Amino acid sequence: MIVCVAEKPSVGAYIANVLGAKQKHDGYFEGNGYQVTWTFGHLCALLDPQEYTEQWKAWTLSSLPMIPSRFSIKVFGDAGVHKQFNVIKNLIDQADEVINCGDAGQEGELIQRWVYQQAGCKCPVKRLWVNSLTEEAIRDGFQQLKDQSEYQHLYEAGMMRAIGDWLLGMNATRAYTIRYARGSGRDRQVLSVGRVQTPTLALVVKRQAEIENFVPRTYWELKTNYRDTLFSAQIPVEEGEYAITSEKQGQALVDSIKDLPLTITSVEKKKGTEYAPKLYDLTSLQVDCNKKYSFSAEQTLQLIQSLYEKRLTTYPRVDTTYLSDDIYPKIPATLAGIKDYYPQVAPLIGAKLPKSKKVFDNKKVTDHHAIIPTGQRPDNMTADEKKVYDLVALHFIAVFYPDCEVSNTTVLAKAGDIDFKVTGREVLKPGWRVVFETSDPRTPRDPSTPSEENDDSSEETRSLPAFVKGESGPHEPVLKEKTTTPPKYYTEATLLRAMETAGKTVENDELREAMKENGIGRPSTRAAIIEKLYQRKYIVKQGKSLRATETGINLIHLIISPLLKSAELTGLWEKKLREIERGEYTAQDFLVELKEMTSGVVRDVKSNKAGMLCPVCRQGLIIRGNTRYGCSRWREGCTYAEPF
Repeated sequence: MIVCVAEKPSVGAYIANVLGAKQKHDGYFEGNGYQVTWTFGHLCALLDPQEYTEQWKAWTLSSLPMIPSRFSIKVFGDAGVHKQFNVIKNLIDQADEVINCGDAGQEGELIQRWVYQQAGCKCPVKRLWVNSLTEEAIRDGFQQLKDQSEYQHLYEAGMMRAIGDWLLGMNATRAYTIRYARGSGRDRQVLSVGRVQTPTLALVVKRQAEIENFVPRTYWELKTNYRDTLFSAQIPVEEGEYAITSEKQGQALVDSIKDLPLTITSVEKKKGTEYAPKLYDLTSLQVDCNKKYSFSAEQTLQLIQSLYEKRLTTYPRVDTTYLSDDIYPKIPATLAGIKDYYPQVAPLIGAKLPKSKKVFDNKKVTDHHAIIPTGQRPDNMTADEKKVYDLVALHFIAVFYPDCEVSNTTVLAKAGDIDFKVTGREVLKPGWRVVFETSDPRTPRDPSTPSEENDDSSEETRSLPAFVKGESGPHEPVLKEKTTTPPKYYTEATLLRAMETAGKTVENDELREAMKENGIGRPSTRAAIIEKLYQRKYIVKQGKSLRATETGINLIHLIISPLLKSAELTGLWEKKLREIERGEYTAQDFLVELKEMTSGVVRDVKSNKAGMLCPVCRQGLIIRGNTRYGCSRWREGCTYAEPF
């Protein structure tokens, strides 16, 4: 008998139907030579510290670091979880072959492998790897099963991620809680520290501090109105400085040119191309859904996961915006499947579709491609699922439309000794932009254009009059007072982008793609990390803005190890996990690093006395100066001082 193990009951039921396993039993289906069962996501987890040794039951600094000589797993959950595990174990005990039908990703691989290990699986294991749950994809997948060994590196990367989270999370949380938390015993506040959550929190705390400490500066801009067009003065300045720093200086410039004509010195037109927005990976979909619909990252993940399980979209937990070449022949059928729902598809039916490197690139696709429709009839969706599906479908349609052709115009002018400039843009052929032109309020406008709340109608995006080099005439110079503004609070959308690029502000799509390797966390885990920060009351949401709470701020200030709160260092760690996945770095070497990092974190906490209760007055807290520790109540006469 061949035993298939899916990750969820709903997926298991569908696979059973495709395979002809129609007979339903308690916890599995059977028929046609197959038994199809399922997990409930994670059935197994690493042991808790006290399950390794009694010495780790009590929270004491002397018991740290906790580094097991060998990591072990257990069945984790309620009676229903244990019952389903026993169903799986009994089936595996009698199986001739097991087929891993879990989610085709690092986490899915880990979930299944741990179940097979705990069940004592001795028979051969094959792997089903599919990008969607359509009947065609599943049948094709069963024709191309691979041996489990081909996914060993994927499993090792997932295992190292879990072990790393355990080592740093368990040890750092205990160390900082023991040393710095308020209260004692059961009333003691737990300071939760994690490999991904803490640097993410640090990003929010840092941005908040920048806003609160921001000192506005006043400056002035010189502009002039000529033929109903506003030109900006081009006055050379050093980087970070402003050309006009006083009203008196600005007024003197206005007076020097107000009676002189403005002369057009150059008119340059260049044709340009605007490419369609990229297909979606999970993070970019979460970003757009947060901007457009205020969906949380977790909400978007649940919606796109539901669409995947309804066989309407492909596998969602992806970090690429590209398709592999083998998808290209299937595109016409996919478009045909949704043409009755999207009139924008009509011009593409029967036409030769472009095969751009900006869409199809095997080098940019590993296990999965970008999120696209499957071509199944998009029925049976909730209102929120429809919003997400529309985004995915319209992006998919748009990449097969012609490029948008524009004309970019730069006009230079001069009045007296002052140079002026204005730029404009005219759309010559809208191309893919027509895909997003709709009166349907459920359908988003093109996300590459400014949103209504930020639409500046600046000179860069407006059409200009037909200026001619050498023309001259009167103009109206104006002096505009401006004030510098602080950075904006993170929203879930901008925090997701910051996690993706290890805290770097990156607007360019190509550069952002290149930096994904060093991002914090994986696309599938970032939403859960943000949710944890909410649950632990480290951050709160005010409108769309994310604010760090006093608890969150204090935790970041307490943490002395740069590894724990540096987005960049955590991003480098993520890079190594990806290298393990590709077989370019060994899990054994990474585990050695993990143990060294963990020992270093604990050592830093043990050796640092800042934040502890003063041993002299028993009222103040120890603070760290330039060369010594002292009590925070030294102004009240406490004499505690100790060099370090």
